Amino acid sequence: MRSTLARAATGLAAALCAFAVTAPAAVADPPAGVVPAATDLVGVGVDTTQRFMNRTSVDYNAAALPGLPRLYSWDVTGTNPITPKAGALSINRPDGSGPGFTALINTTISTLDFARSSRSVSPGDPKPYSFVPFARDAVTWSAKAGGHAPVNLTTAQLKAVYECTATNWLQIDPSLANATIKPYLPQSTSDTRVAFLKALGGGTAIVPGACVTSGPRNDRGTDPVLDDIDVVFPYSVGVYIDQVHRGHGTAVESPGPLTLRSVNAIAPVDASQNINAPFLATPYGRSLWHIFRSAEYTGTNTHGVALRSVFGPQGWICAHPAVIVAYGFVPIANCGSITNT
Repeated sequence: MRSTLARAATGLAAALCAFAVTAPAAVADPPAGVVPAATDLVGVGVDTTQRFMNRTSVDYNAAALPGLPRLYSWDVTGTNPITPKAGALSINRPDGSGPGFTALINTTISTLDFARSSRSVSPGDPKPYSFVPFARDAVTWSAKAGGHAPVNLTTAQLKAVYECTATNWLQIDPSLANATIKPYLPQSTSDTRVAFLKALGGGTAIVPGACVTSGPRNDRGTDPVLDDIDVVFPYSVGVYIDQVHRGHGTAVESPGPLTLRSVNAIAPVDASQNINAPFLATPYGRSLWHIFRSAEYTGTNTHGVALRSVFGPQGWICAHPAVIVAYGFVPIANCGSITNT
């Protein structure tokens, strides 16, 4: 049985390499009326990659051979609580990498199989869990088009803005407006928030000052409070590209009036509307991951083979770099490798 499933998974990955990028539109959560089976591969986690995983689940399920588990991914917003699989206990819908990882830790294979994550292994993470990367993203700052913000700020200037030691545009440059800077951060569970604050601190997150307002959802410039000529707000470069240049934005999930800005005179987006390689190489770059219980991911049983047929080096995701690009991110050479906690 094991060898038969392994051959089927290998054949599936090879066959899916030729699958067109122009597949059916992705849907949020399992499709209406679909209850994932106990043997299906089901995940939750960060919203940065939820649209990519929705598309991946549609493509994979359409091409999966009979008898193989299907793939499903729950979004961060929607009805709450959720029952991830048939027969599973209901859980609160996780919102972010941390809550997604916590949900994976607190459940078993009968409820969840993986967590979407935009943060890497941390020293305090429990053991044994496997972080498997599939792409790169970056985080920059954004501001309203036509507002008071310049096209570029240095890391030192951004740090001063978010520590509230620079509160007026004149402190940034005497040629700028005499107006109060309004720094905003996404919600507390946002990994875009954490990645941005870590980049400002050179690897250790700075502590935002009292002038900083938290609350808008990350990677959504449509919140009315962000429609302000003095607002500064972090944004995922990959998600921005996906929303603006790949045509996947919606009335709610879009930058609204915000446009991306440069850091240290390095533009976040290149002329081909991809993440700019020099920007990706700065501390503002980050990897995108899926997290698994190590014993399950590396197992030789049918479940382990099924997981690797999607997330492994020869699996569906790594075999389709064009889909990664189509959702604004950058494929990586070590796609499907394992970093253990």
